[in-house]
Formats: sequence, structure tokens, C-alpha cells
Amino acid sequence: MLILSHLCRGLALCLAVGPATPLALRAQSPSKAPPLAIPSIAPTLANVAYGSHERQVLDFYRAQSSKPTALLFYIHGGGWVRGDKANPPALESYLKAGISVVSINYRYTWQAQLAAVQPPVKWPLEDAARALQWVRSKASEWNLDPVRIAASGGSAGACSSLYLALRDDMAQPQSSDPVARESTRLWCAAVDGAQTSLDPAQLKAWTPNSRYGGHAFGFMDPQDLKTRDQRFAQFLQERERVLPWIRAYSPIEWVSADDPPLFLRYPDQPAMGKEQKDPTHTVNYGVGFAEVCSAKGVRCELLYPQGPKVSAASIAEFLIKELQRP
Repeated sequence: MLILSHLCRGLALCLAVGPATPLALRAQSPSKAPPLAIPSIAPTLANVAYGSHERQVLDFYRAQSSKPTALLFYIHGGGWVRGDKANPPALESYLKAGISVVSINYRYTWQAQLAAVQPPVKWPLEDAARALQWVRSKASEWNLDPVRIAASGGSAGACSSLYLALRDDMAQPQSSDPVARESTRLWCAAVDGAQTSLDPAQLKAWTPNSRYGGHAFGFMDPQDLKTRDQRFAQFLQERERVLPWIRAYSPIEWVSADDPPLFLRYPDQPAMGKEQKDPTHTVNYGVGFAEVCSAKGVRCELLYPQGPKVSAASIAEFLIKELQRP
């Protein structure tokens, strides 16, 4: 009976603590629980719908001010196939500077493909424009200056931001929809790792190992996101067929003298015409784009390691300066 009792207690102990852990792993285990993550700033209004789709929602962070505030309009990255609006970068800095923030979700390109929308990039870019118009329609209610609105984002969100900054105004003054009558023009834009062009021939000339952009025009299996960057060769081969779409949705195609100030940050140094470690976010995008901006008289600053001095040391610093200038 004594042996049986010991066996029962041993069995109970094993069940309580689970399977045995190898000694080496147990020695490396932390002696206490990891520190709790610092909670993010809660939106003033969360998941506000600007359309009928579940992805057409935004968060609003209101800066405390007795007069209408400037606004940062943030578009998340993720290649237009993933990502979320939560925790926009430098949020606290903007709010302390008296700048309100809106961060949006939008419909993905793979969702557009499944809905037979052509080109798929139409959904995320038109959602960005619609959300901007919707926010402008709330200017009085949300204590916003409807003129001082800047866009920012990373990667695909950066491309969307530049599209808004450069595209001719999409307002429809005669529309029966009051939101559609609102302007889509911006005060400025500052972005991170932006794809400035969606033209595969241009991208190959800038960076020979380019691979990004085909999914914007349907060169991807919408049920397998890993194929997003695997069909660039087909994209290049069929460029002429989709060229009207490229010209309609590629930011560089819309550069004109009346465009607002732009600030583009990249993680690497230029090497035009050479392969890059990260061709999807290379500064080569910025160099080729800046040349076009210069020719059109548009102020465009590039921030990259060991690059020429620019007016700000970060995206947030640039945006705060621009949104606060007279």
C-alpha cells in the first residue's frame, strides 16, 4: 500500500506539471514572467465605418485643442495583402504636438481578385481616397482643420499615401453623395520604404532584381499570398496589356507642379541599376522618383543612411514641422 501511495502521488505530480522538460531547456527558462507590454494609446473612436465592408473602418485619435487641429492620415503597410491599422508609429509625438491622427484599414487586393475587381489595386487605393473624404466630412464634428491633412504610411501604405498626394483631386462636386464632394488633396506626405512606381520595366531599370507590384494588377493567386512576388516575370511580359492601369495607379505617373511637399525615408543607400538586398523597399525607388519630382518642380526630400542633409531627421519631425508651418 505504501508503494501504491507513492506511485499515486508521483502520478498526480506529473499530471500537474505536465511532461518532463529537458534539463538544458529548464536551465535556460526565465525565473520570472516577462514584463508586461506597455499598453498602446486607445483611440478616441475605434473601428468607425467609412464604408460597408468589414475592412472599411478607421480609428480616430483626437488631439486636445481649443481650435481645429491638423491631421495625420495613416495607411498601414503589408503589401496590400495583410496588415492592420493598430498602433500607428509616433502616435504620442503627434498628439503632443496638437495633431490628431486617423489610422485606416482597407480592402486587400486578394479580396478584390476574389470579387473579380480589375485591377485589384483599385480597392485599397480607392478605399484610401474614400476614407480621406469621409474624414474631411467630419472636420467640424471632430475639430479638424480640413486643409492641414498629411498622409503617411509604410511600404504599400507609403505607395497609397503618395498616390493620394500626387493624384489629381478626386472630389466630385456635382455628386449627390456629400462625402464624394470632399477633396482628396493633401498638405504634405512623408512615407517609409515607398514603392513610387508600379511599372515593371521602370523597376527593372532601377533595380534588376525587382519583384514587387504584379499583384496590384492580378498577377497573384488570391488564395496563396506567397505568390505575391513570384510572378514578376509574367507581369513584365504582359506589361503592355496592363499599361493603362499602371498609368492610372502608379504614383510617379501623377507628379505635377502643384503637388505638396514630400519626404521619403529608406533603409539603404542608392545603387541605381544594381541588384539590392531588399528590392521591394530600396532607396532606388526614391532616387528615380526624386528626379521626376525635381524636373516638375516638386519638393521631394530623401532620407537614407549617409545621404545628403535634409530638413528633418525623421518622418514624424518632418510632418510636425510641415503641419505647424504658417
